[in-house]
Amino acid sequence: MHSARCRNAFIALLMVFTPLMAHAVETTVAPLQPGSRIVFLGDSITQAGDKPGGYVDIVRKAVHESSPDAGVEVIGAGISGNKVPDLEKRLDRDVLAKNPTTVVVYIGINDVWHSIRDQGTPKDIFAKGLRSIVERIRAAGARVLLCTPSVIGEKRAGENQLDAMLDDYANVTRSIATDMKTGLIDLRKAFSEHLAMANQSQAEKGVLTSDGVHLNDEGNRFVAARMLEALGTQRQLRHIVLFKFKDSSTVADVERIVTAFRELPTKIEEIKAFEWGTDISPEGKSQGFTHCFVVTFGTEADRDAYLPHPAHKEFVSIVGPHVDKVCVVDFWSQPGTDDDG
Repeated sequence: MHSARCRNAFIALLMVFTPLMAHAVETTVAPLQPGSRIVFLGDSITQAGDKPGGYVDIVRKAVHESSPDAGVEVIGAGISGNKVPDLEKRLDRDVLAKNPTTVVVYIGINDVWHSIRDQGTPKDIFAKGLRSIVERIRAAGARVLLCTPSVIGEKRAGENQLDAMLDDYANVTRSIATDMKTGLIDLRKAFSEHLAMANQSQAEKGVLTSDGVHLNDEGNRFVAARMLEALGTQRQLRHIVLFKFKDSSTVADVERIVTAFRELPTKIEEIKAFEWGTDISPEGKSQGFTHCFVVTFGTEADRDAYLPHPAHKEFVSIVGPHVDKVCVVDFWSQPGTDDDG
């Protein structure tokens, strides 16, 4: 569809979804250079992430596939149970000794979680230690990407036991990233937004984690996608779909369609990420398009395999009788700035 109506609706969609698609990179994206060495520093999430199928492993394979001759090295440096003070102690041995060009610091879960048994990290010590880590990495000549801690429980934000404390520590990380002008991968925000849509049943675990903390397969793919965007290694192909449903379609009809669309990532392996939501814009310019879906692919070949896929065709047969108008736009994601912060 190429009408002005569709273009206007797409602009309205971007205003809703731009924060969602750009939440991973709050500062700048700097493309990796040949010979880059990336170290992922963290706790058990990163330690497991370095195993086959983990987020570090996924990043490593994606980097090598996209730039096989660039000589980029991806190193996992996670140790179970680690908190910020532990990272300070082993930074020289496990990170700086490897002469990294980029260090991704994904820490904070245990600093909060272990407070349940009075073994957490006080917020001032957490902040001081994280600043020290950034300073030492910078002094070694490497770029720093700080990650906010993700989740301890997957219920709606505010309904997990440690949400308030986790938000406080995430804010510390954000403030340090702003003050020290590091890169920021806001996993706390990314997880919260995704779970608000994908965890309608309010499950404590099983959406992005296996136990409320450690990543399952979907969680590893989700985190890897955020990391790859922040590292500037890959563009993402966004497939945007907007629906305006017929007045005759019932709430049950629409719910059935949404459920069917949400099930596609489990049936079509080419789908790298999936997000959806309903229009909440206060501007009144949606022109009747109420439901927005974002499907992410790694390549145009993946998108082309998706369109004729039997599962997609089945979905089209379900949604077809209820759609008044549909707008579909595909685009390659681009960094918001070319500057390196």
